[in-house]
Amino acid sequence: MAMLTWYRDADRKTRRIFWTCSAGWAMDMADSVIYSYLIPLLMTALGMTLVQAGAISSANFFAAALGGWIGGWLCDRFGRARILQLTILWFSAFSFISGFAQNYEQLLVIRVVQGLGFGAEWAVGAVLLGEVIDPRHRGKALGTVHSGAAIGSAFAAVLAGPVASAFAPEWGWRIVFWSGIIPALLIFLVRRDADDSEIFKRARERAATTGERHSLAAIFQPRVLRITAPAALLSLGVQGAAYSISNYLTPFLTGERGLTQANAGWVVTCLSVGGFFGFITNAYVSDWVGRRNVFRLFGLGFVALSLTFVLTTAGASAQLLALVAFCYGFFQFGMYASFGAYFTELFPTELRGAGQAFAYNFGRAGSAAFVMFVPLVALSTGLSAAMGIMGAIGIAVVILSVVFLPETAGRELHDLQAMQEPLGAEGPVAPAG
Repeated sequence: MAMLTWYRDADRKTRRIFWTCSAGWAMDMADSVIYSYLIPLLMTALGMTLVQAGAISSANFFAAALGGWIGGWLCDRFGRARILQLTILWFSAFSFISGFAQNYEQLLVIRVVQGLGFGAEWAVGAVLLGEVIDPRHRGKALGTVHSGAAIGSAFAAVLAGPVASAFAPEWGWRIVFWSGIIPALLIFLVRRDADDSEIFKRARERAATTGERHSLAAIFQPRVLRITAPAALLSLGVQGAAYSISNYLTPFLTGERGLTQANAGWVVTCLSVGGFFGFITNAYVSDWVGRRNVFRLFGLGFVALSLTFVLTTAGASAQLLALVAFCYGFFQFGMYASFGAYFTELFPTELRGAGQAFAYNFGRAGSAAFVMFVPLVALSTGLSAAMGIMGAIGIAVVILSVVFLPETAGRELHDLQAMQEPLGAEGPVAPAG
């Protein structure tokens, strides 16, 4: 197929990195959403309220933001591949440990610590692949990697729904968390320094020669801040919109639509399948229409389908809910597909890991506010309306933020020196490295 030409043209190293990052991201996403899918079971097993369950999600997001920022900075200092290994091992281990929690307080602490490693995995993997892939196909490759999120979400939905329901209530959620150790096996597919890109190695050699070192705060220097700030807002809008709905999907489906835990799991699985096709569509469209336009298109689609899903399906059968969920998932997950390519192209090589990780995880942390506001707004509007309102606010932030970002599709990666030139509406045209 012509669509897969970019993969056939890639060398063996690039293909292995692609599959490692895809699997890592799929399991990272599975761990990210599996907690939210287990909320009804956890509320019963550990005696938590919905507000406490939301507080754990929020705390995990904040920890992920901090850990992601630090992890991105570490990968700029010590190499993409070795830090990718560390982050995968970290989030896998603490996902496993989550299954031993005995109360709300213990689970809160474990999920905070887990978030420190979980936050960096996506950004480090995206930087690693983004630096080795042909610029013409960066959107396709990284968007396809991001499609692993839909697979991970579907895997999580099956675990949290039918699988968890197959065991006694006090054991089902624990077994699901214990399965989180599986991704640790991926660390054996990463080859440390050998997998780092040539562009990164040249940047590290320059730094060794000049003695130049960049701090965590380097992404806030004026020439970089004009990228960091709107990129962080873009991430906030996308993730705030998505988590406003996805974090409460199971309570919405079981509480307001009357589904069983198992049927809710199958509806969410259909949503994730739709998301897979959204990812793949975005991956190919973004190299054609540009990064900014694809965020606009998928954002508007998200608003239309999310409001349809949460506001007009009262009394619908599980089958109809699954169909609408499939269409909604296309846009919810599809919005994410351009993050890896766009952020890799926006930030300079010397700060690419720190910048990309901060921007992406700023959205993760900021989405905690969206998550916390949903139950508060729901006190006066009901859960479904609150989910729709907060989702629409998130998309408004997306539309605003892309106005202030350059278009970068197909451009070569650049370094800090290139950022001294005016960015303009179309972004820097600079040689790699």
